[in-house]
Amino acid sequence: MLAMLGFLTVIFMLALVMSKKASATVALIGVPVVIGAIASFFSTGEGAYNILDIGKFITSGIGTVAATGVMFIFSILFFGILTDAGTFRPIIKKILNIIGTDPIKIAMGTAILAMIVHLDGSGAVTFLICIPALLPVYDAVGMSRTTLATIVALAAGTMNIVPWGGPTIRAATAMEMNVMDLFNPLVIPVICGLATVLLIAFILGKKEKGRLGESNTNSVKEMEQELTEEQQALLRPHLFGVNVILILVAIVGLIMGGKYGIKPEVVFMISFVLSIVINYPEVSMQKSRVDAHAKSAILMASVLFAAGAFTGIMKGSGMITAMSEALVAIIPASAARYFAVITGVISMPSSLLFDPDSFYFGVLPVLSSTASRFGIEGISIARAAILGQMTTGFPVSPLTPATFLLVGLAGVDFGEHQKKTIPYSFTVTIVMLVASVVFGAIRI
Repeated sequence: MLAMLGFLTVIFMLALVMSKKASATVALIGVPVVIGAIASFFSTGEGAYNILDIGKFITSGIGTVAATGVMFIFSILFFGILTDAGTFRPIIKKILNIIGTDPIKIAMGTAILAMIVHLDGSGAVTFLICIPALLPVYDAVGMSRTTLATIVALAAGTMNIVPWGGPTIRAATAMEMNVMDLFNPLVIPVICGLATVLLIAFILGKKEKGRLGESNTNSVKEMEQELTEEQQALLRPHLFGVNVILILVAIVGLIMGGKYGIKPEVVFMISFVLSIVINYPEVSMQKSRVDAHAKSAILMASVLFAAGAFTGIMKGSGMITAMSEALVAIIPASAARYFAVITGVISMPSSLLFDPDSFYFGVLPVLSSTASRFGIEGISIARAAILGQMTTGFPVSPLTPATFLLVGLAGVDFGEHQKKTIPYSFTVTIVMLVASVVFGAIRI
């Protein structure tokens, strides 16, 4: 019963969001609270709980995303201040001079940039670097913001299979094996996946070009004239070099800070203070700049904390555990030979149901153990899993804070992002799965 209620929770939440019958915040909190309350009557054994425990689950879930929420708020304020100061305008013009205003080149460049940036394996860092830098370019040319979010999501998701990425490390740990032994046979399939991402970027760029017609170069050339008098007064061209240094220091802090115990939220808090004090030393200006960006920061932070509540209830109620057991139980013995392939097929969609810890430390061992009974190597199950579960699937999952960071920075609707990106993410996973079977990384 818990498993059925768990699946219903996810289905109802996604249906409400994608059909725009409810906002993401309302759906992420309301649906699990209601079904979690119902589930309490069917909760038995060691994991039994009552309705009042739902509050504890929510608190626990919020605690897991609190640091990300702080990072999100201050990153929006930081990049907002630098945007007000006009820091990105010369950079945008330089980018446009290199790639022009051809949507195809811009889309391809977006994919390549996101792949390079995601070499550190951090989705949050990738989104924080790529989206603010490229969003003005997309706006200037007239390209859709959802296209930007989709391409960055696909590139980051596919690159998340790197050996130092969270899913691969979790899979290796759960399987008690060396991470490189798990990853190395997947090198060629991952390359095939990245090539597919570039192909999708090309297709999306071509669609954008067809929609826009001739490249809208005038909108780029006339960016200065489009600014209002108030916006012109906020520009700080004489501080361009200083602001660029601030950005570079922030990026280095994000990438290297982990080695020294410096968290991303700390990096952005300090970066925000420096940026606003340097660019707008007057207290009245500082207040007005914070007020100008507070709405977007609070709006998306509320979605982020709502996602924490969703995850907390799903895990605390035991619904996620029950869902994992149910998934394993429905696979018939006659399909044993294709157990790894089945795992690969469901890996990306499972990102919508399970957070990475629950899947890799809860579901994967069960799948591996079940497969071993049919003579299937557990390592094939693990390789199949990381082709989609919280790799290509993480930038569309409501269970990962980085997803809301992506849509928040890009300024796109969560449901629209899912509808556009999920089919492409699934396609990339299937391409890598087929390549894994062909090249022997997954044996059937």
